[in-house]
Amino acid sequence: MTYTNLLTELRSNILIITINRPDKLNALNRQTLNEIRDAVQSVYDNSEIKGAIITGSGNKAFVAGADISEFKNASRKSGEALAQYGHDIFFMIERCPKPIIAAVNGFCLGGGCEMAMSCHIRVASENAKFGQPEVNLGIVPGYGGTQRMVQLVGKAKALELIMTADIIGAQDAWRIGLVNHVTGNEALIPKCMEILEKIKQKAPVAIARTINCVNGYFEEGTDGFKKEVEEFGYCCETEDFAEGTAAFLEKRKANFKGK
Repeated sequence: MTYTNLLTELRSNILIITINRPDKLNALNRQTLNEIRDAVQSVYDNSEIKGAIITGSGNKAFVAGADISEFKNASRKSGEALAQYGHDIFFMIERCPKPIIAAVNGFCLGGGCEMAMSCHIRVASENAKFGQPEVNLGIVPGYGGTQRMVQLVGKAKALELIMTADIIGAQDAWRIGLVNHVTGNEALIPKCMEILEKIKQKAPVAIARTINCVNGYFEEGTDGFKKEVEEFGYCCETEDFAEGTAAFLEKRKANFKGK
């Protein structure tokens, strides 16, 4: 697919997805969300892709939020539909069986922060700024921010950040657990690639099932411990498990096939 608002590059089996609306600080409009959905679907479907990085073009913003011009006149019904659409796409990211890292450069606000939180890992540049400023507009975060922020930083801090609409820097985001790493601007993508290269060496089936298990902790009606037992049993019958155990006993590097 040819994209209008995204740039994509396959580098060492890692798909780099760059949101490319620098004149709008990479704000998420409907078309951009549609294109993100398509690009993430390709991560699911393309066996050559082993993981992905989502970032923003330019040095000012990862994603500065949703495109307010598209929902300023929303009704209750259309507002709910807009929020649900964002939820659906960000759940695609969160549930992807391959690792997706947010490479956060610059402003990461509103829907941008919500998208970053849906990724499995977040790496921030030193100039990154995080926040959920929706209450300034008279609304609540609508793309999962009220839920994922609590998961990552805890209830009290999440309430403070969302209710005050405070914007915090990269080091504070790292301190409270919102991001995994902070790097210099030039080291941002290399750090993400370094992490994904390490994950690529592991058993793909085990990585996918690990994502299922961890997500299960937060799923309503799901017993995460039971899911772990089930996924452990599933892995025991895979070719990857047979290869991994054989390689360990034979003191050699495993050659995983993802089966």
